[in-house]
Amino acid sequence: MDMMQDGDRYARMSYRRTGRSGLLLPAITLGLWQNFGGDRPIETQRAIIRRAFDLGITHFDLANNYGPPYGSAEENFGRILQSDLAGRRDQLVISTKAGYDMWPGPYGIWGSRKYLLASLEQSLRRMGLEYVDIFYSHRFDPQTPLEETMGALDTAVRQGKALYAGISSYSARRTKEAVAILRRLGTPLLIHQPSYSMLNRWIEKGLLDVLGQEGIGCITFSPLAQGLLTDRYLQGIPAGSRASHAGSFSQDMLTEQTLGKVRALSQLAQRRGQALAQMALAWTLRDPRVTSTLVGASSVAQLEQNVGAIDKLPFSPDELAEIDRHATDSGIDLWAASSRE
Repeated sequence: MDMMQDGDRYARMSYRRTGRSGLLLPAITLGLWQNFGGDRPIETQRAIIRRAFDLGITHFDLANNYGPPYGSAEENFGRILQSDLAGRRDQLVISTKAGYDMWPGPYGIWGSRKYLLASLEQSLRRMGLEYVDIFYSHRFDPQTPLEETMGALDTAVRQGKALYAGISSYSARRTKEAVAILRRLGTPLLIHQPSYSMLNRWIEKGLLDVLGQEGIGCITFSPLAQGLLTDRYLQGIPAGSRASHAGSFSQDMLTEQTLGKVRALSQLAQRRGQALAQMALAWTLRDPRVTSTLVGASSVAQLEQNVGAIDKLPFSPDELAEIDRHATDSGIDLWAASSRE
């Protein structure tokens, strides 16, 4: 399968400025949280990543413990980088993170300097890289001074092992503090990665205002509410879906009340000529303070459908008002503990 010409690759995708920085990101980023571990065929992963790049997705989002097993998504991505994307490193933005459970003992979790810098070294080895473009503190650590966690990001940038610093799932207040610390250190905060979807709108209560004022980018994760905002669950729980087996998606999220909202939103998407997933992705991008939105993909077809969201981004005031009637908090924010601190 031949790579398409670069001109075609970049013509269709929309690229948006990350806050007030010089970095542009594609409106759609491929996240490797699910479907890229050692439990999935490498050929499928290769096909998805190659197609993503051909569709103009230049940004690939990883974390140390993506898998399963932990580390395997980075290893697989590294292999695909050396083979299918050989010679393309400077056309790509590659992100990784540290903050959640990674290895046993007190130095393999949370926000210490010891953990973050050791984890970054491991991530670089797994991917076969000299540096990542963005290195994130994956969550706020209430037990570690914020100066220490931000100081580790500053060190990573100064060492040339990351080009930019990011944070994920920090509250508006902690984000403001992080911005001030990094500014003092001389390594500006580039981007914040929060969970955000039509069923999980916490960032509208202050975080987006902070990011806009400070000139920080925003990349939203779980914009499809882990599959809830797709046509998959309109008739209940299909076999083999994420909700049908143990993991990060709980059947408790699928209340009749939530499914009623999803059905109403699906009808609006149909009237717009979009799949529900496409409308849900476009909706997260309606605010200019949002730089990019993260999609996962278990197949090339699913990836192509999601990227189709960029073909119809504008919303009328009436459409937004109708969405607001149904797009209400549904108790599905699995990351709320970090962003409440």
